[in-house]
Amino acid sequence: QVQLVESGGGLVQAGGSLRLSCVASGSIFSINVMGWYRQAPGKQRELVAAISRSDDTNYAESVKGRFTISRDNAKSTVYLQMNSLKPEDTAVYYCKADRRAWSPGPAYWGQGTQVTVSS
Repeated sequence: QVQLVESGGGLVQAGGSLRLSCVASGSIFSINVMGWYRQAPGKQRELVAAISRSDDTNYAESVKGRFTISRDNAKSTVYLQMNSLKPEDTAVYYCKADRRAWSPGPAYWGQGTQVTVSS
């Protein structure tokens, strides 16, 4: 089992920055890709950014150039640096960890952290 704990959310004005952190504990060697997703009220959960064990990254078009995902395997932590925040970035942000191929099963999710961007 893997536990994911997010932190770093909060209230920020448009144009500001926040850094989210997600610490993984438990069977961390079973983790492959880690990512950040977000869900705004009345909308579906969507991918924001993801990073592989070899640091390959993938971003949603809406955050490219503003958000940066990074990973510290030694600390079992993934970060999301969010700059130039916009009101439309307001959502609950969730950390997700996909299992490696030899550890089949559902992905792990954190409990979420609220990000609110005021105009």
